[in-house]
Amino acid sequence: MRLVSLLPSATEIVYALGLGDQLVGVTFECDEPPTARAEKAVVVGGRDTRGMTPAEIDAYVKSRLAAGEDLYTLRADALAGLDPDLILTQDLCRVCALPSGQVSDALDYLGCRSDVLSLDPYTLDEVLGTILAVGARTGVPERAERLVAALRDRLAAVGAAVAGRPRPRVAVVEWVEPPFTAGHWVPDMVSAAGGEPVAARPGARSAQTTWAEFADAAPDAVLVAPCGFHLDGAAAQAETVARHLPGMPVWALDGDGLVVRPGPRLVDGIETIAAILHPGVFPPPAPTAACRVA
Repeated sequence: MRLVSLLPSATEIVYALGLGDQLVGVTFECDEPPTARAEKAVVVGGRDTRGMTPAEIDAYVKSRLAAGEDLYTLRADALAGLDPDLILTQDLCRVCALPSGQVSDALDYLGCRSDVLSLDPYTLDEVLGTILAVGARTGVPERAERLVAALRDRLAAVGAAVAGRPRPRVAVVEWVEPPFTAGHWVPDMVSAAGGEPVAARPGARSAQTTWAEFADAAPDAVLVAPCGFHLDGAAAQAETVARHLPGMPVWALDGDGLVVRPGPRLVDGIETIAAILHPGVFPPPAPTAACRVA
């Protein structure tokens, strides 16, 4: 089966299922594993936002969406040349990837007969469900079941370790200029790590908010995990958060690696958050995963 992934989390799922050799196309953002972009055809492009501030990125995104324009470019000829059997995409967020409807329209125009599977989880449990869905559609349901079982075992181990312990109040900042609070599966991650999510939107889209909302929630810890950034970028943005929320413990996390991409590494993120919230129970988080800023 020839596979094309139009979002980074799907690429991670494909590799976790041992199907990397069947993946023929990826996006310009697929960086896990690090060799993915070099080894596969890149069928989706987009603007390079390196060097832009969070406020500039936000303004760019909002202006494009307001004008009805796309944030991503589907390289249709490249896609057609790959002749994929299955394309993995999403309808969850126009800021994150191409919507499945646009992909289907392009396939109709090109005369391609590829199947399209849209992965649209809003909760942690639904994220695990997408792994099963990909496994079923690619003919490896047993691999997917074993992977999900192993991930659930790790979640159960964290849950057992924090059972009965005080649950710190935790706010997660997904963007800083303007501030966005956490939604989708991120509050579930905080709960699974032994925390109480506050100023959050469990199972719903993340939303623009105010620093006053974060302050009024009186969190015991603030985690900064901006979409589109790894730890270095998150740490820089966490400095802004610390200025707006003085006196609160502020941690930066590898957002793309551990929090915002709905794939297997969310469990790594939960283990990292648990280490931050319960330092007497877990070893310190890896220095490549998280760092304290304030």
